[in-house]
Amino acid sequence: MEPSPAPEPLLHADIAQEIEQLRTQFPRTQELYREVCVLLFFRHGIAPTANRLYQLVKKGSMSAPAEALTRFWATLREKSRVRIEHPDLPAELQSATGELAAALWTRAVDLAQDRLAAAQLETQRAVAEAQARQAQAQAERDQVRQELTGSAAALNGAQIHITELDQALAISVATASTLQEQVRLAQQGEQQLQRALETARHDFASELDKLRADSVLAQERLKAAETRALLEIDRERQAAARLQKELDTANRKTEQGSVRHRDDVQKLQAQVGNLRQQVGVLEGKLDALRTENARYVDEAVQARDQRDQLALSLTNAAAKQKVPTAKRTAKSTAAPRKSSGPVGKSPRMRKL
Repeated sequence: MEPSPAPEPLLHADIAQEIEQLRTQFPRTQELYREVCVLLFFRHGIAPTANRLYQLVKKGSMSAPAEALTRFWATLREKSRVRIEHPDLPAELQSATGELAAALWTRAVDLAQDRLAAAQLETQRAVAEAQARQAQAQAERDQVRQELTGSAAALNGAQIHITELDQALAISVATASTLQEQVRLAQQGEQQLQRALETARHDFASELDKLRADSVLAQERLKAAETRALLEIDRERQAAARLQKELDTANRKTEQGSVRHRDDVQKLQAQVGNLRQQVGVLEGKLDALRTENARYVDEAVQARDQRDQLALSLTNAAAKQKVPTAKRTAKSTAAPRKSSGPVGKSPRMRKL
């Protein structure tokens, strides 16, 4: 593995001083590596790597910083995860939240893929360099062995050189193994991000289906309210027609006798009062229906127009009623009374 470039002298001195303070606070190896990761990432803005951690701390084996770095990234991903636990939010807010979550997940996947590609390239380059150094070391070792024809001092020097080359080769092999482990961990992180993205897409599709079902239900309620409004309007029209018909019948009956006419007028007035009461009740129902269906603007406008037409019909009916009443009053005053006894009701009046 290619060593990370050494930091600037001042920055390196500050980091080394802070790490020495952390050594006294965290004697355990894993805890010390974890705090160094936090120090590099959050305070100095440096992405921690296993090689850099080992160069700064120099404690434990090469697997210790890799394990601590894996736990650090897992903890950071868990704490930065966003959960939406309010599916009953308004539709606009749910849509904006779904778009934001999708954008965040897309960005996270892109970053993970970029880092994975960079890590793979760095691993391949490091492995190739390690293999080249190994081949060079083996070639140098073979050359030294072939040239070992001198004295014992030259032989000892060659053996020392070979030992150093073997150590360098072992370090290169260990570094390559660490890089391969980092690549595997990066692949696992990418798989977790993919699963989280699929879960978010599934939740978004479920919320969209719920909104569609609510829309269909609202349309059905709108149709039912429209039907009820039309039925109420038809009832009012029928009541107005019955009122007009009864008024016409009363006008025809006014030509008969004054006593019978007076009785008929009283009954018709009572009926008109009842009809007016019924019309008032219907108007109250219409007002209640108008309040209930206030959000349906088009249907409310139609109901209002029909109510105005009904009110005009009732006004005309009342005006027509006043004219026959005045005529009957005049006839009652002018006509002589034939008998002082009670006048019997005709069969037609009894039916009424």
